[in-house]
Amino acid sequence: MDTILASNITTGRNIGADLVAIAQPTFLPWSGWFDLADQVDLLIVLDDVAFSKQSWQQRNRLRTAEGLVYITVPVRTAGKLGQRIIDAELAGSGAIEKLIRTVSQNYSRAPHFSRYFVEFSAVLRESASAGMLGRLNCGLIDWFFQQLGISTPRVRSSELAVEGKRGALVAKLCEYVGALRYLSPAGAQDYLLDDRAEFDSRGIAVELQVYEHPIYRQCFQPFMPYASVLDLLLNEGDEAAAILRSGRRPPRRLEP
Repeated sequence: MDTILASNITTGRNIGADLVAIAQPTFLPWSGWFDLADQVDLLIVLDDVAFSKQSWQQRNRLRTAEGLVYITVPVRTAGKLGQRIIDAELAGSGAIEKLIRTVSQNYSRAPHFSRYFVEFSAVLRESASAGMLGRLNCGLIDWFFQQLGISTPRVRSSELAVEGKRGALVAKLCEYVGALRYLSPAGAQDYLLDDRAEFDSRGIAVELQVYEHPIYRQCFQPFMPYASVLDLLLNEGDEAAAILRSGRRPPRRLEP
């Protein structure tokens, strides 16, 4: 399963998308990741930057009786310093089945577990079958898009052949697809301020996402935010998308 593509993109150049977001293909992303993607005209999946060990690229959190617990998909790193996300290989043949058991053990009593678990498990296995982290993460992200009703077109940065670092890379990607505005996760503010000239010189306005994590029912109390969006979906089902969007606030301008 390798379907994260923008249906209206051919070469990727000068698409004319007004508002663009750029996000790495993280593993089982949290709700805010999908809120960012949901409010733009185009999402660029940043899959050709360096893989970072023990980052959100290979792990996320589930709500268990012990609290928020990290689940990690192992990646081969020996002798591969500086490898890109797209090139990172999965390690450990039993990791996917272990993850499926972990989800089952902690969510079997979730209201919508029976509705989603079998399909989620199948997508997880299929997405991991090629043995590549990027394929795994993108396959899961595509499935969550479908379940949440998010229709934002998306394209991988590896298909656009744009080079650069930090803010310069982001600005060049925005320029490549014809963006007038860039919506960024709030955590990138510092480096965006440092590289602001890259955007100003291209006439691209930079805005920062504002997201207040919504509260919803979980299998265990008290409520703990910042789990994978899987937690929201298994607990809230059809209401998950509306709950996710309820945390959205107007974006703010990039300012010191």
